[in-house]
Amino acid sequence: EMILIGQGGQNGRPKQEPEMLTQDQIDFFNDNGYLVVEDAITPEQLQALRADFAAWVEESKSHEDAWGEMVNGKPRFDVEKGHSSDNPALRRINAPHEVSEAYFNVMADSGMADMVADLIGPDIKLHHTKINSKLPGSATAVKWHQDFPFTPHTNDDLITALLMVDEVTEENGPLEVWADTHKGEIHTLWHDGQFTGAVSEDVTKEALEKRTICTGKAGSVCLMHTRLLHGSAPNNSDAPRTLYICVYSAADAMPISPSPVPTKDQGMIVRGEDKGQVRAVPYDMPMPQLPKGASFFDQQQKS
Repeated sequence: EMILIGQGGQNGRPKQEPEMLTQDQIDFFNDNGYLVVEDAITPEQLQALRADFAAWVEESKSHEDAWGEMVNGKPRFDVEKGHSSDNPALRRINAPHEVSEAYFNVMADSGMADMVADLIGPDIKLHHTKINSKLPGSATAVKWHQDFPFTPHTNDDLITALLMVDEVTEENGPLEVWADTHKGEIHTLWHDGQFTGAVSEDVTKEALEKRTICTGKAGSVCLMHTRLLHGSAPNNSDAPRTLYICVYSAADAMPISPSPVPTKDQGMIVRGEDKGQVRAVPYDMPMPQLPKGASFFDQQQKS
């Protein structure tokens, strides 16, 4: 594989030759608000991600509650209720790229990043990273929502890249999306004066009727527009379902609320360059509420 030095690489790291999406794939994303692509990273990159995650699960066995520390002082590693050394339930790692070279490299220098640049580039920057994991039998479900009301920016050229660290099947809590909703209403996540992190029951009911299930082999990525309605069911299988989630924006999209998953690397230019421009588009929506705990799962579970 050809190695290009400098252009787009971080800290002198070599940048891989762009994978480049086809026009049909780009058109599909623009029409539907999501796109699943296989082999978004190399087999070596995937193996490194899996090894680091396995080590974190092992480490979680020596902790009863959330542990570690992010730049805002909140825990980096979040566990599900009922977590124990016998039945580890590590469900969230905040900003894993800060503590893992493997996760940093995939965020900054992978085919996945090139694909994001094809869709909202050429100039893109990092917003945040996290791991959402559903270990076998995990009770964690993600209620239907859009990402944009959690992370409003001056424009909506944001992509949530959900990299499948494990194979994602229909049984182990796959991502479910409602295609084409990225062009429609921005739904409120506030209900009866409480920030629930989820859309209303009526919208959820319709979403469940119109959902598409996104499955894929390990190393696949689902590239999702920030305004697309999505959710996921619990993991009812004996196989884990780990997603490495990287959120990128166009370089000219400026955040207008604090990040729910802060990182010292927010704003890092991953492809192209920062031209010093701000682009604004009109929209209206309520401001989000930052999670008090380690992740938005707490917000959704209270509702």
